[in-house]
Amino acid sequence: MNRWVAAALAPLVSRRRWAKGFRLGAGAAALSWWAWARRLRPSPLKGKSALVTGGSRGLGLLVARELAKRGCRVALLARDPNELQRAVRSLRDEGFEALPLACDVADPRQVERALGEMVEHFGSVDVLVNDAGIILVAPLDALTRADFEQAMAINFWGTVNVTLAALPFMRARGEGWIANVTSIGGKVAVPHLLPYACAKFAAVGFSEGLRVELAGTGVKVTTIVPGLMRTGGEAHATFKGKRPYERAWFSVAAETPGLAMSAHRAARRIVHAVERGRAEIVVGVPAKVLRLTKELLPNATLAALSAADRMLPAAPRE
Repeated sequence: MNRWVAAALAPLVSRRRWAKGFRLGAGAAALSWWAWARRLRPSPLKGKSALVTGGSRGLGLLVARELAKRGCRVALLARDPNELQRAVRSLRDEGFEALPLACDVADPRQVERALGEMVEHFGSVDVLVNDAGIILVAPLDALTRADFEQAMAINFWGTVNVTLAALPFMRARGEGWIANVTSIGGKVAVPHLLPYACAKFAAVGFSEGLRVELAGTGVKVTTIVPGLMRTGGEAHATFKGKRPYERAWFSVAAETPGLAMSAHRAARRIVHAVERGRAEIVVGVPAKVLRLTKELLPNATLAALSAADRMLPAAPRE
């Protein structure tokens, strides 16, 4: 009897399996076609002039390269003229058009001069990626007011200075793209990065408010919230307190796969978000988890961060 039932149902089961396989195959084909068509579709940034601050190395240089691959003419802005020349030479060797702009973003007069030079050379400022920043790693007891002022001057005011200088050119054309690279430290205050977190919290607020106030003008603003990335940035960070120990924990965290993501992948995600005019993207799974945990369980998250702080080196006793 069971054999007869099985024999009777076999065609039906076979048809269901065939239908399921067909749906899966059709879905995979549609996804492949969409990905192929997306690659063929020209980027809205093609032919635009892009300015990347902090563009001489690390994430900034990688973002500049991704923009150049999409057909942008890129200007790199940074303080070190020698690093700038090396970065520009590397892009030109790949066949991209690049302009070096030596400038301290904390100085509005230098920023105005640099923007004028870019407009004179390219004719416009269409895309702006604010990535210039500094990192100071230290416990609270090793910090001074000057440490907070310096972090704000570059990580916050640097973003404001360049944005306010570029906006008139974008608004005059009725079109523009601005991406502000903040940090998960601008959503969650991580121990031993307090001046950095203060400046990045301010940068997040500036970026979000800017998008709201520029709605309808044709200028799109994207807030980029990356977690740790493997950029080699610890070599350029400043350490206070028990410096060897501070450097050690930060270096391990910044270079650990799974905890820190590939900077190349982050650069691609950032440029894709700019192309789409996204309001905000959080880059990296650990950063997404940390932000979500802070939003859902703020007390528990801060308690966990306090426990982590007790495991980090304290300031040396005087």
